[in-house]
Amino acid sequence: MQNDEQAIRALVDEWQTASAEGNLQRLGELMAEDVVFLAPGHAPMRGRQAFMDAFREGMKHYRIESEGEIKELQITDDLAYCWTHLTVTVTPHREGLPMRRSGNALSILRKRPEAGWVIVRDANMLSPEPVSMLA
Repeated sequence: MQNDEQAIRALVDEWQTASAEGNLQRLGELMAEDVVFLAPGHAPMRGRQAFMDAFREGMKHYRIESEGEIKELQITDDLAYCWTHLTVTVTPHREGLPMRRSGNALSILRKRPEAGWVIVRDANMLSPEPVSMLA
């Protein structure tokens, strides 16, 4: 179980690094083909390709930096869930102020023999922070 916990913690770190680098290939390796992302006020984003398309479009306009603290991690056989408190800063490439969102995310992961741990569901409950907190 310890190795699984280390692998999931490494996946969370890799996700943040790959996002900051805009590394779509690595992000794609960290999620299942049928992944679903949930966010308030948005329809569910279904599938790896939908995420990759949206991320690719976003990277044309923004730089993304995130940091997170795992609050709870539970593993049972080939399923796990991870509750993380995240802060994500999205900075426009051109004009405009950075936007920061923070809050909780709950990820469900599955261990696959060919891919190790991958994200299969992710519920992101981040809220905008006031601009004054960015200074």
